Amino acid sequence: MTDEQKTHESTAQDIEQQLAAKDEEIKELKDRVLRLRAEFDNYQKQLAKEVEELVQRSLDQELLDFLPVYDALEAAFRAHQRHEDLEGFVEGVERIFAQLAAVFERKGCRPFNSCGKRFDPRYHEALIAVDDPQDKDTIVEEFERGWERQGRVLRPAKVKVSLGPKGGEPHGG
Repeated sequence: MTDEQKTHESTAQDIEQQLAAKDEEIKELKDRVLRLRAEFDNYQKQLAKEVEELVQRSLDQELLDFLPVYDALEAAFRAHQRHEDLEGFVEGVERIFAQLAAVFERKGCRPFNSCGKRFDPRYHEALIAVDDPQDKDTIVEEFERGWERQGRVLRPAKVKVSLGPKGGEPHGG
């Protein structure tokens, strides 16, 4: 065998070894990718489980805030049934109303007034429009109060809106 043949044979063996090493490296990288994918899938499942638990705990806390209101209302009804004391029942309901208002306040939730204000679809839901001496698009009656929390409308007010006198003309025109 000539030196040139030996060199080619040596080079071919080196190339084969390099290819074998690369094949092994590719196999290891594929295994690593599969393991990472499995770990990521497990992470996503664990995160989803933790989020669901957090949502449930948050809901539990919200319900715990309202249970005293429910208990007080139940007690007021029982007392009324036993004693038929309407005045005492009304006083109990007034206390419950105050208790409920305090819960909403703690949560940063407050009602907003709409009567006499200009209709704004971000804050109001018009249920009916009527001819009225007030200017067009003025709210003349509130059927259901609107509520907001942290500057966002939680529930729009359900309202009656003026079309103006004679169905659309501004007041005085």
